[in-house]
Amino acid sequence: MLDKSIPYVGIIMRRTAGSPLPDATLPPGYGFVYFKNGDEKDWARIETSVLEFDDEMDALLYFQKDFIAFLPETERRCLFIQNPEGEKVATGTAWWAYDGVKRVPLLHWIAVKPQYQDMGLGKAVSAKVLRLICEIEGDRDVYLSTQTWSHRAVAIYRQMGFQIVKEKTKIGHYENDKYEVAIDVLRSLGPRFSDL
Repeated sequence: MLDKSIPYVGIIMRRTAGSPLPDATLPPGYGFVYFKNGDEKDWARIETSVLEFDDEMDALLYFQKDFIAFLPETERRCLFIQNPEGEKVATGTAWWAYDGVKRVPLLHWIAVKPQYQDMGLGKAVSAKVLRLICEIEGDRDVYLSTQTWSHRAVAIYRQMGFQIVKEKTKIGHYENDKYEVAIDVLRSLGPRFSDL
């Protein structure tokens, strides 16, 4: 869930090609499933539950604009984690963006419903999406965009080999132009960011 009690600063992170891939371990009874047409409602519900959107309709409109137009790619790149009852409780997408003219792999829209957080699902879906990126795009540098409001996720991404990009960078419409401000906000959150 986003922590909107701290200043918002956009962050771009990069995982260097050749880094070891983390394991995608799930609790018993949980499983990965690929997106199929109609699952956009589940995606919208998950993303809205973590406050990425104000309401599910906004999330659905975003999904239709950015993903439905690429339906065959969405079906092979968007994943969910289902709980033992078949409810979709987490999601992540092996997408892409451009850093000017070059297309780069993107770990995109990782989210876990709040009541399912602290179970390792965020790390598991991120690891599974990273493996999917390697299958589709090859072993390349992988990027993600996030923000200080997602500091819990930033800590997980760092454990998975992502580093905050220091130089001014633009990936798609995401910008990384306030590195020092972002680092100051993260350091203020305690020991897990003391090494920045």
